[in-house]
Amino acid sequence: MYVSGVRDTPNLAKPALNRYMAAMDADIALLDNAPTTAPALDRAVEQARQAVGLPAGTRIVAAMSGGVDSTVTAALLARAGYDVVGVTLQLYDHGAAISRKGACCAGQDILDARMAAERIGIPHYVLDYESRFKEQVIEDFADAYLRGETPIPCVRCNQTVKFRDLLDVARDLGAEAMATGHYVQRAMPAGGGNRPQLRRAADPAKDQSYFLFATTAEQLDFLRFPLGGMDKPTVRLVAAELGLAIADKPDSQDICFVPEGKYTTVIDRIRPQGALPGDMVHLDGRVLGRHEGVTRYTIGQRRGLNIAVGDPLFVVKIDADKRQVIVGPREALLTQALSLKEGNWLGVEGSLEAAAAAGAPVLARVRSTREPVPGRLALVDGEPRLVFDGLEEGVAPGQACVLYDPADPERVLGGGFIVATERATLQP
Repeated sequence: MYVSGVRDTPNLAKPALNRYMAAMDADIALLDNAPTTAPALDRAVEQARQAVGLPAGTRIVAAMSGGVDSTVTAALLARAGYDVVGVTLQLYDHGAAISRKGACCAGQDILDARMAAERIGIPHYVLDYESRFKEQVIEDFADAYLRGETPIPCVRCNQTVKFRDLLDVARDLGAEAMATGHYVQRAMPAGGGNRPQLRRAADPAKDQSYFLFATTAEQLDFLRFPLGGMDKPTVRLVAAELGLAIADKPDSQDICFVPEGKYTTVIDRIRPQGALPGDMVHLDGRVLGRHEGVTRYTIGQRRGLNIAVGDPLFVVKIDADKRQVIVGPREALLTQALSLKEGNWLGVEGSLEAAAAAGAPVLARVRSTREPVPGRLALVDGEPRLVFDGLEEGVAPGQACVLYDPADPERVLGGGFIVATERATLQP
């Protein structure tokens, strides 16, 4: 652990340090010239206060990634009168990421978080979690591809490093809550009850509930999401009204630890066996060609198959043990059911298994870019299973299946990781 301050910043190249100091000067100048109050800022402070629901003066740890969302979160909490402590996690190689854009939790973003904490006037800590992140997220990511799955490292990061390890740090610092810049809402039940609900964000375009399905009830008790009731343009406006230099900073893109979006570069470095060649096989058993490693493919993929046949073909299955990539027509992607592992449940039944045993109706979301569709849980051989009311296309093992309440579609009930799928039986 090292406390915020230029001297304590590890491995900073001189140009980066100069940029940091220049940005700090510019930020302070903007603050000096900024109005003390503004309409959007006043409303945002009140929304943050309501989202936290704790008395002024309460200590709250703000997770600061260096982006606009987490920075505005920390600033709003400070404005609302809370005792805010900023914490930033260094998750991967600082030197390699120092000038990279579109990342988080390394390089320039750590400097931006430090600068923001200085400007807001709060203490700031940087924690070196690089080894934990490598083991729990990066290696898990590579191993999932070796198994023929399509992983979601952002879920795994939230599930382990951020919402498990960082919550422990927040408690050690004497905090009564930890706030993040995620676009999701935490709310108490309208009809009464003592456990908070996890709900979709007010801005559908920024909703991150899919990536937070693994948040447990105990974690949700401690977490706060001040931006869940705002949209992104408002957050940027508030950042500008606060005089923050990061008001126009681009959002992080793709997977933070994957350079230029080429995930195979990471896998090949730590799990080179993923590049072993194998057969490209049609569903009817024909060998159509060779591939350059199962880690290059995902369910539903059409481009880059390098096979010439009459009709379009898609990846419908990956048999990692046999090093086979199985392809077929688009209708072969239709799925009628799936099995779940590592389930989490926030509903009244107490567990995903109990809800499955009761045959609970749900709305199921199998990709972050899709809307939930109706289905029903079932318990088969002691394992949770989801049966769709209709058919869903391109469901990939390794992805999350996030469950929402059909009686209250904004409420997240939980979910799990997809471990297997059942292909639809189509009538001839």
